[in-house]
Amino acid sequence: MTERDFLCLTPFLIIAIAPVVIMIVISILRNYRVVYGFSVLSLLAAFGSIFFILPSVPHTIEPLFIIDGYSMFFLGIIIISALLVTLLSYDYIKQLDGVKEEYYIIIFTSTLGASLLAVANHFVLFFLGIETLSISLYILIAFQRSKSNSIEAGIKYLILASVSSAFLLFGMALTYTAFGTMQFGAIVAALVIHDPLSTLVLSGFGMMMVGIGFKLALVPFHMWTPDVYQGAPAPVSAYIATVSKGAVMAILIRFFFILRGFNNHYLFFAISGIAILSMFVGNILAIRQKNIKRLLGYSSIANMGYLTIILLTGSNKGVQASIFYLISYFFTTIGAFGVISLLSTCEFEAEKIEDFKGLFWKRPWIAIVFTLSLLSLAGIPLTAGFIAKFYVILEGMKAGLMVLIISMIINSVIGLYYYLRIITTLFSTASEAKLPELSLIGNITLALIGISILVLGIYPGWLIDIIVRFVTL
Repeated sequence: MTERDFLCLTPFLIIAIAPVVIMIVISILRNYRVVYGFSVLSLLAAFGSIFFILPSVPHTIEPLFIIDGYSMFFLGIIIISALLVTLLSYDYIKQLDGVKEEYYIIIFTSTLGASLLAVANHFVLFFLGIETLSISLYILIAFQRSKSNSIEAGIKYLILASVSSAFLLFGMALTYTAFGTMQFGAIVAALVIHDPLSTLVLSGFGMMMVGIGFKLALVPFHMWTPDVYQGAPAPVSAYIATVSKGAVMAILIRFFFILRGFNNHYLFFAISGIAILSMFVGNILAIRQKNIKRLLGYSSIANMGYLTIILLTGSNKGVQASIFYLISYFFTTIGAFGVISLLSTCEFEAEKIEDFKGLFWKRPWIAIVFTLSLLSLAGIPLTAGFIAKFYVILEGMKAGLMVLIISMIINSVIGLYYYLRIITTLFSTASEAKLPELSLIGNITLALIGISILVLGIYPGWLIDIIVRFVTL
């Protein structure tokens, strides 16, 4: 490896070294605040190092890594999302019984796995990244060991994620058997001389689609989502909905566009069907929910359905729209789960809709941020979510995907119903239940998220210009 290779791997080295340092520190003396502060600084350093290596981009480290504008954007999104989740975890994790510092070790290992997916150019790194992420999530989901539903959620995710990994690995093996290579670019070259409709190729790609469908919770591979979101600690639910799914979407978009999958009729109709089903099933099931964590779980299924439309646009503009959509979705989802985290205690999880009754009259600032997050998820104007959905609809219409776009519009209207149901509860008569005091860190983090939602909704042009300038596939 050259000096430039090591330079381009700086963010990954920082993220990999941080948990080792934390383990050494806690083996000497356990101090929650020190570990927390070090975790925040390490994530900030990892994010800052991205700007340091930009002059060396694009760069390829054969055969595994491809470091370009696309991967740098996704890497930045992943690290910032992990940072926001870490900031919002302070109060929630601090009040838990038993050991707490290990939580941040697992946050780093899972973020490392997610980061590897953003730069993967080879099935080996693809599988290594997704397994590092998944195994870390098993622990994070079941981290609240005193609660039976947290253990139950961890076991469910362990079983289903293991099955999905088996599908993914078997699909990779069949693809390797067909083409004799595991590098994305080499597979494209091999497709020229191999029959793309052979049983081996279709079986390999089909099994990989099943594995990725489980990771993204797309219908019909979505059944684990509401139970895991409900059982996991609220910050971990935010992490799964954002960092985990964003990383898998990053590798899916790259692989799909390199293969020009949108030109294959079989893949086109299969993905169209999955997208439409995910939109309708996610939104319709969310209507019936009284538990906000389950509701947001079903909402995430619908949002992944919206985002799947981008795979079929076949244009760089579509890829750029996907990045803006993910940025807005990450901020809004972390904001919503962040409110749940800050209002929960070790004895009481604020997850039912009635738990937020009259929140505006008790914690007006928190209620405003929660309202902005929900309005953004619904795609209401002046929020980031509206611009993101408009961007996706625009690129979908340019590509002639009218059935998918009409389905997206219909489902956005359906989603508006259950989001507004929560918002009306926030401004109803206040209940007598006491709410925990909020830390300065939590208030500042939610303030930044709320401001970001408004800025991206009112003045999104600056971010779109940056994305257009740096991102191409």
